[in-house]
Amino acid sequence: MRHRNTTKTLKRKVSARKALLRDLATSVIIYDRIKLTLGKAKVTQQVVEKLITAAKKDNLAARRNLLAFFTTEQPVNKLLEVIVPKYKDRNGGYTRIVKMGHRKGDGAEVVILELV
Repeated sequence: MRHRNTTKTLKRKVSARKALLRDLATSVIIYDRIKLTLGKAKVTQQVVEKLITAAKKDNLAARRNLLAFFTTEQPVNKLLEVIVPKYKDRNGGYTRIVKMGHRKGDGAEVVILELV
């Protein structure tokens, strides 16, 4: 039973879900915007917001935690050198979801997740 368990599973096992969210968060940080379905966007938005907030500390422990999350150094460097200075005075709300309509094949709602 999953009573009162509010984790969005995205119909995947834990390891596959972690890998998916890590890759989507990496894409958002590197490319500043990505196109995906609404369900994935809502979960990815939470992850990206927490990563940017953690990167705002800008110390060695924060850098190591980010390196443990990502598979390469490229998103970590971009977070700390480009994105964090831009959001220095902002308290949350770093991303936005823009609805684009429905996908032709299966009717899934497609959105753009982008950094503000």
